[in-house]
Amino acid sequence: MFGIYLKRELSRRKKAALVIAMGLALGIALVITVNSVSAGMQQAQDKVLKSLYGLGTDMTVTKAQAAPSSNSSGRPKFDFNAKSSSSTKQSSDRVMTQGGQSLASSLVTKVASQKGVASAVGALTLNVTKVDGSFTQGTAKSSTSSGSSGSGGSSQQGGPGGNQGGGNTGAPQVQGGGASFDVNSYSVAGVDVTDQDLGPLATSKITSGKTFTTAQTNAKVAVVSKSYAKENKYTVGKTFKISGTKYTIIGIATPDSSESTTDVYLPLKQAQTLGDAKNKVTTIYVKATDSKQITAVKATIQKNISGTTVTTSADLASTVSGSLSTASNLATSVGKWLSIAVLVAAFLVAALLTSSAVSRRVREFGTLKALGWPSRKVTRQVVGESIVNGLIGGALGIAIGLGAAYAVTAISPKLTAELGNTGGGGGMGGGPGGGGPGRQAVKNTMEIALSAPVSVTTIALAAGLAITGGLIAGAMGGWRASRMRPADALRSVS
Repeated sequence: MFGIYLKRELSRRKKAALVIAMGLALGIALVITVNSVSAGMQQAQDKVLKSLYGLGTDMTVTKAQAAPSSNSSGRPKFDFNAKSSSSTKQSSDRVMTQGGQSLASSLVTKVASQKGVASAVGALTLNVTKVDGSFTQGTAKSSTSSGSSGSGGSSQQGGPGGNQGGGNTGAPQVQGGGASFDVNSYSVAGVDVTDQDLGPLATSKITSGKTFTTAQTNAKVAVVSKSYAKENKYTVGKTFKISGTKYTIIGIATPDSSESTTDVYLPLKQAQTLGDAKNKVTTIYVKATDSKQITAVKATIQKNISGTTVTTSADLASTVSGSLSTASNLATSVGKWLSIAVLVAAFLVAALLTSSAVSRRVREFGTLKALGWPSRKVTRQVVGESIVNGLIGGALGIAIGLGAAYAVTAISPKLTAELGNTGGGGGMGGGPGGGGPGRQAVKNTMEIALSAPVSVTTIALAAGLAITGGLIAGAMGGWRASRMRPADALRSVS
């Protein structure tokens, strides 16, 4: 009886049921869209942070760069010889440590021994500025002008220099000559080849060639990033020089993120030799035994190892700026409040429309009561109709929300993220290209494609909201219907 009556009443009031269902659907669709976009923002931020840290890295230990002394400007210096031959090409490399002040390699073992630390690996970040080109020596030429004789036929004495005779010789002028130089800056990371699960190379996959072996702790071999290899037309097996040392490329690394933060990877000992930083590192990558105890591990390291800066993913997240940060803030603040406002409005509209529909069914409910229907049965009828409307609205809302999320993923709008310095040199310090001469901290700009993943939890939330909306509307309409009396039905008869 209940089901038959429910079906008949919904069929009779299709327009009213559809209006209520669509109101709920729009609110639920907005909730799904905002939640999915927020999840996509979180994935994008995690991707940005992993490009600095690496998979499995929970924090990094660095030391803030000291202010330059009065005797040192911290600027790179290049020495060249001016040669007469223009065909001789000159080249000079300036290698500087980057990413903060150098730390003793022994600190890696000390950090690894701290409570809550599963493993620790040291890395050295360098910036290489290469200047090459050639000088062309100019030619000195003098200008000569003819003199004129006096009436006595005698010649006048020349100016300084003792020149005499019929002409003056001017100051020599240099014609031609000059210099043409090209400046190229790139970043180099020294990798502990005995443990590559942590550190700068952990964020990339070897797509050509092979990675370092544990026996290559001081070998003159290198792995280069895919973008750097493409730019310089490098392939596996080719060689290149840094400060006169020849390195053989054994692998091409493709980063997990859209851009690489390092151009060249070398064994740690080779990087230390190039940077004149024997037994030194600039960054210590740390993995905690429990990801939920990262804050406690950070406090322990800072307490036991003074003068260092410990940076976690939460610290790095606060340095992310650009359109990714702006969109994330909008999604988490404005978007969520807008969703709540629309959802509340949809619930109110559904409740008011249900109450209005009940007031137009006075004769119907009054007659049912006259036939013996108790108030609870009338209320159950109204609530049942409202829940069905809510479920219809929920199904429509989920369909619209999934469509909107799919559209966002298909379009994949590009968002930029700028990674600033965390104060201690943070993470890898240098971005693609190395940051330029003399710079110890740079801003790295990355481009991330936004997606909008929809989880099962979000779908369950939408279904719960649909039922809740139906219950709220049904409760209001049922309360009003339960107060009707059979006499109300008789008064409504014309």
